[in-house]
Amino acid sequence: MGVDYYKILQVDKNAKDEDLKKAYRKLAMKWHPDKNQNNKQEAETKFKQISEAYEVTLSILMQVLSDPQKRAIYDRYGEEGLKGQMPPPDAGGASFFHTGDGPTTFRFNPRNADDIFSEFFGFSSPFGGMGGGGGGSGMMGGSRSFGGIFDDDIFSSFGEGRPMNRVPRKAPPIEKTLPCSLEELYMGTTKKMKISRELADASGKTLSVEEILTIEIKPGWKKGTKITFPEKGNEQPNVIAADLVFVIDEKPHSVFTRDGNDLVVTQKVSLAEALTGYTVRLTTLDGRVLTIPISNVIHPNYEEVVPKEGMPIAKDPSKRGNLRIKFNIKFPTRLTSEQKAGIKKLLSP
Repeated sequence: MGVDYYKILQVDKNAKDEDLKKAYRKLAMKWHPDKNQNNKQEAETKFKQISEAYEVTLSILMQVLSDPQKRAIYDRYGEEGLKGQMPPPDAGGASFFHTGDGPTTFRFNPRNADDIFSEFFGFSSPFGGMGGGGGGSGMMGGSRSFGGIFDDDIFSSFGEGRPMNRVPRKAPPIEKTLPCSLEELYMGTTKKMKISRELADASGKTLSVEEILTIEIKPGWKKGTKITFPEKGNEQPNVIAADLVFVIDEKPHSVFTRDGNDLVVTQKVSLAEALTGYTVRLTTLDGRVLTIPISNVIHPNYEEVVPKEGMPIAKDPSKRGNLRIKFNIKFPTRLTSEQKAGIKKLLSP
């Protein structure tokens, strides 16, 4: 038997079209020349073999599977049999390739491996820009960089059973910062955002429209939280509109800073207050007034922790972080002799 395309794709001869596509995804990713800069010549050879094997086996499945006799001849005599070459004299079934005055042959004209890859995945190379001057392999003109991602799972996003026709690419997401006050992130709020976008009709003409998007800010959300509105970008021919992504940012607060789920506040106290006692009075982010007496001696690293007076925890807003009170102690710049003597007397053991 000649070339065993099933063996090249590492599939069984009873493989279905989904099996062939899955095998091609895996092997094309593994042997793409742009990924194999150290053994580029070998990779190009294997890449072409894989592409040819995929086309042949898929064509066999589509054109020959309906005729079990022809499938049996391929399984026994390979590509040469299907191309109409006469099998050995003792071969049964040679007449299957002759009808009327001439042979009936399986026609296969292999295409460029790059064209198959591009048609299958929608782009010519996910490895553009790696090594070799950043231009990809010589057989991969116009490659598109995916940042050097080599995991075979990259193709999971394309889904199983992708048709062989070229599919529209999706525009990259558009990110927009959404500033929120600490009060809004504490209690939650609703924001309305007006956007302007281009819509395309079937003829390709575009129309500018305005739209109001409603964003529900949940209590406890943190800086960096993303809210995605799928395909709310501009529409273009042969391009899937971009997702519009709002990224939460946190405005500075005049009293509190946030540390994870905790709220941190710093109070200024005199040395006398630090030594003799101090009462903290704070207005919370939801408008309540807290009175927190501190009877301990306040030293420079002292921190008073008030449980459950921090930020709501996003996954369970009924729970909260802590309020942490730090202190900035104001020491006197000078003391009189009498003050020094009095302090010594008071603090002497």
